[in-house]
Amino acid sequence: MTSTVATPGGVVRTLIPARIDRLPWSKFHTRLVIAFGVAWILDGLEITVASAVAGALSKPETLHLSAAAIGLIATVYLAGEVVGALFFGRLSDKLGRRKLFMITLAVYLCGSGLTALTLGSGAGWVIFLYATRFVAGMGIGGEYAAINSAIDELIPARYRGRVDIAVNGTYWAGAIIGTLGTFILLNEISLSVGWRLGFLIGPVLALVILFVRRNLPESPRWQVTNGRAAQAEATIAGIEHAVAASGRTLPPVDEHAAIELRPVDKIGYLALTRVLFRVYPRRAVLGASLMISQSFLYNAIFFTYTLVLGNFYGVSAQSAPLYLIVFAIGNLVGPLTIGRLFDTVGRRVMISGTYIVSGVLLGVSALLFYAGALDAVTQTIAWCVIFFFASAGASSAYLTVSEIFPIEVRAKAIAVFFAIAQCFGALGPLIYGALIGDGAHPVRLFIGYLLGAAVMIAGGLTALALGVDAERKSLEDIATPLSATTVTT
Repeated sequence: MTSTVATPGGVVRTLIPARIDRLPWSKFHTRLVIAFGVAWILDGLEITVASAVAGALSKPETLHLSAAAIGLIATVYLAGEVVGALFFGRLSDKLGRRKLFMITLAVYLCGSGLTALTLGSGAGWVIFLYATRFVAGMGIGGEYAAINSAIDELIPARYRGRVDIAVNGTYWAGAIIGTLGTFILLNEISLSVGWRLGFLIGPVLALVILFVRRNLPESPRWQVTNGRAAQAEATIAGIEHAVAASGRTLPPVDEHAAIELRPVDKIGYLALTRVLFRVYPRRAVLGASLMISQSFLYNAIFFTYTLVLGNFYGVSAQSAPLYLIVFAIGNLVGPLTIGRLFDTVGRRVMISGTYIVSGVLLGVSALLFYAGALDAVTQTIAWCVIFFFASAGASSAYLTVSEIFPIEVRAKAIAVFFAIAQCFGALGPLIYGALIGDGAHPVRLFIGYLLGAAVMIAGGLTALALGVDAERKSLEDIATPLSATTVTT
């Protein structure tokens, strides 16, 4: 079936979006999710490994780094994520999703793999260490932009919410893998070898997934909006064949759902600026609010949880990773169990609900903390319950910014909001670290928890007021492509 026809004036009439959205779930989609989901697993793994080996890198038998030098490792990695998201996000919109999700994974693999080859503690080797962490961060930042775009454009509309939220939530699977891996490596192998092997866990996984991704298709939506109609037809035909080969019956295509496009070139960050401030200013405020609030909360709690456990509850540094595993499980279970509700109950209700509920629960736990009613175990349980909802909410922030803007600027939009979130999120650990101090003034952390609760509730109220009811809708109905001439419904 040919559903893309060129008309006079360079206009292309196509049914490709409708053909994608009417597909039933199949093994093809499952393979797609597995191959794409590794991006967040790797990010969670990298952050956790870097945190876990921080203490080891200060030892004379490793790199003998100062506390400040070790802290800078995480900062450099996060800076790399921001640069990578902006750089590769633009290339993803320009060159295609498939090229970029192969390139970004390869960049990460090289960067993280080379980190393990830091052989000394001299100035040159320290610079090498920072450079490799920056490169690894660039790869993961680029993954966020390219992969979120590809997921939204290849997954049928009625499944898009739950899939995107579940995939983003797998960050915490990476945290669990990283925690267990480094816990074993640092306790069973010499520190000099163990920390290096820790940084090789991710590249080994990435190398396997790199081969899996070779067989994934380009986004036919991207192809047709970039004037590659014949390629788009071949791609969608291949996807339909894969779905049919798995035993699923293809529903008929609604012929009235055609969209007419006039492909355009050179849509850069200037075009995105016009989209954000002229066409969709309310959506820009929505995306920024959701991304900033979840990033602030997560960075504040996640990067200081060991300080809280140690300074207020007397948990040793050796035992702290075990608490992280429980914390991470709560974060992982949330998106996997309630993600489907974002497609059924709806985006606005679920996004605002998860933000507000997690904020209220954080406020309640703050009161319990200040009253001295919590210990290390009950504090961790409280975090698990809070972030069961907050994790789904945080994932929905990525879902939101990836589906509410036109396809031509989708990856760039994701990159910009990701960069904004990272910059604001970086303030969290600084603020909360100062509030925690040596644990002598719990009232300061109590105020900090109330601040985090207020930020999340504010994000939820913004979603309630400005939310886009995107559930089960085609991406082209949510945000008309910049290249569209008419849409027939």
